[in-house]
Amino acid sequence: MAELKGNIMIIGSGLIGRSWAMVFASGGFPVKLYDVVKEQVASALEDIRKQMGELKKADMLRGTLSAEDQMALISGCSDLKSALEGAIFIQECVPENLELKRKIFAELDLHVSDAAIISSSTSALSPSKMFNGLKHVRNCIVAHPVNPPYYVPLVELVPHPETEASTVERTYDLMKKIGQCPVKLTKEIEGFVLNRLQFAVFGEAWRLVQDDVISPQDLDLVMSEGLGMRYAFLGPLETTHLNAEGFKSYLERYGEGIKRVLATFGPLPEFTGEGAEKIEQALWEDKPNQKDQLKARREWRDTCLSHLAKLKNQMKKH
Repeated sequence: MAELKGNIMIIGSGLIGRSWAMVFASGGFPVKLYDVVKEQVASALEDIRKQMGELKKADMLRGTLSAEDQMALISGCSDLKSALEGAIFIQECVPENLELKRKIFAELDLHVSDAAIISSSTSALSPSKMFNGLKHVRNCIVAHPVNPPYYVPLVELVPHPETEASTVERTYDLMKKIGQCPVKLTKEIEGFVLNRLQFAVFGEAWRLVQDDVISPQDLDLVMSEGLGMRYAFLGPLETTHLNAEGFKSYLERYGEGIKRVLATFGPLPEFTGEGAEKIEQALWEDKPNQKDQLKARREWRDTCLSHLAKLKNQMKKH
């Protein structure tokens, strides 16, 4: 990791950018949080300070450094060239807009050092669409986090066809060093892996609700109180492995049934109209302020995830 000693630059001070800044600071790296809007940077730093204080009180702060020391590692910047000084890893976190991202990467390409890694947090845009034609394309990679990355450690590493193997390995090592859980994709694919699995579940969830098989609330319970319980610790492949006398045994027992059920899956839904309205209404609680409800539920989600992350770390020691 000697070659990755230096500053981390975060582009974009929204929720993902803030969470990334906290993750890198927890690993002891100096972080420059860059945004074109000065006021937004100041607001982000204040929010990070508040989050750090709450994490400290709840004994959920990551890393070995104190909250004060971690906060001291994070600074704001609204000048691109200044933010790039000493940067060895750049994590882009702007909205999911291809034109905006390409514009940012083109500008970075003019000023970044030959050794720095340029990484994107995109959840859906392929590296080829974003990085084609860049002088530093060998140093470009997608590092797709799961929201919020501070509590959910998975990071999907997706290379451009011209990305150097050393870029992938250095990014992998960096993610491990800051406590994330990186996985390497060997090639580009629409949606990467996490979203392909997530969208497969979402598509069937939609069909089951629209076909009046189950209510939206009970559908979510099937995941949170059923599949999600074991998926928090095991993936779908090991789950099947343990549910029989090994993976091949599971296929021998249940393979025909799996194919029979999969054959009943319906066509690609449109995700519009009355079906969307039905789920929308079911998900809102009977409260006057929807913004307050979302804020409260997100805070509850993050608290649950932080406790789960702590439990998983404890379980890994057994």
